[in-house]
Amino acid sequence: MDLWVIWLIAAGVLVIVEMLTLTFYLLWLAIGAVFAAVIDFIFPGGLVLEVIVGCAVALILTIFTKPLTRRVRASRGFKDAVDELVGKQGIVLENVSTDAPGIVKVGNETWSALSNEPLSKGETVIVVSRGSAVLQVEKWGGIY
Repeated sequence: MDLWVIWLIAAGVLVIVEMLTLTFYLLWLAIGAVFAAVIDFIFPGGLVLEVIVGCAVALILTIFTKPLTRRVRASRGFKDAVDELVGKQGIVLENVSTDAPGIVKVGNETWSALSNEPLSKGETVIVVSRGSAVLQVEKWGGIY
């Protein structure tokens, strides 16, 4: 298999993973991999050149788009969909202890969750905050 095909496969995998994380960093790596594929297609066997070009493209995109993404996130009216989870109810799917995360379902999504108190499977919780991939939850004391 030609190396340029492997670069394109890597780019595709990075794009798919980017869709799950929404950080943009993996997107820039995917674009760098596409550039590396083009270099390999033009100059077969130039692995060092491909890696240098791919890394340079990813670095340049990261440096020049960071202020843009920061400005968009700070703009008035911008609301990250994941931030809307705060205040929503969920159900514990796997026990949550004080020292190990468990799994909760909030809406149609499952999340890793931490709590200041042990929570058992089936308990109703409310989301109090979120990290990058982990929710902080508390036992919900409301009326069903």
